[in-house]
Formats: sequence, structure tokens, C-alpha cells
Amino acid sequence: MAAEGSVMATAGSSEAAEAPARAPRVRKPIQAMLVTESAAARVRALIDGRGKPTAGIRIGVRSKGCSGLSYTLEFADEKSPFDEMVDAHGVTLLIDPKAMMFILGTEMDYVEEQMQSGFVFRNPNEKGRCGCGESFHV
Repeated sequence: MAAEGSVMATAGSSEAAEAPARAPRVRKPIQAMLVTESAAARVRALIDGRGKPTAGIRIGVRSKGCSGLSYTLEFADEKSPFDEMVDAHGVTLLIDPKAMMFILGTEMDYVEEQMQSGFVFRNPNEKGRCGCGESFHV
């Protein structure tokens, strides 16, 4: 029996030596925010019309509305150390670090319709929106 055990150990070790090495898993970085070309064009127009140097547009969220959170957009004169920077179609968006967990993976678009126009956010993290569309919750 001892001989059989040693044969098994030898066979097991040769199988391990022959097994191909596993390639290490490579994780793709998660893109903080996707920006459509129409949204980038509108951001570019807003920055160009501002008339002073601008680092980009800062996107954040704040408590508002009946569902809890609302998106905010503001001109950023400079990048804060903890801002997440997204470069898309020649424009720079800065994501407020406090908003990152709420908008990770969101697509930002700009839509012009007959009666209204504005930025539209398609957020995969949203669990619901209020009836008027002003706020959302995750």
C-alpha cells in the first residue's frame, strides 16, 4: 500500500506540472461616466460661452425633490484633488467625490425636443424617480 500511495503522489505531482499556468485576472477600470457626443458638444458650448478659463464642468448630487437626490452641474475653475476626471469628446467633466457612488456608470446625454431641452442622465444605479423627474433615489 505504501508503494501505491507514493505512485499516486508522483502521478499527482506530474499532473500539476503539466497543467497550464492560469493567466492573472486583469480588471478593466470602471468608467465613472459615459458622455454622448451631443452632451460633450453642449458642455463645450457652455464653457466657450463663459468667457473665462474653466477646468471643466463639475457634476454632483444633492438632496432635493421628493425622491431624495438631484444632479448638479457647475463650472469648475480648477480641479479639486479628489475629483474624478472624465475626458470625453474633447471636454473635461469633474465628478465630485461625494457623488461618485451615486453616479458610477451613468450616461450623460443632451436632448433637444420640441418643448424642452437639457441634460439627461441614464443611471443604472437608480431604483426610482419622482413623478416630475426632478429627483431620483438609489
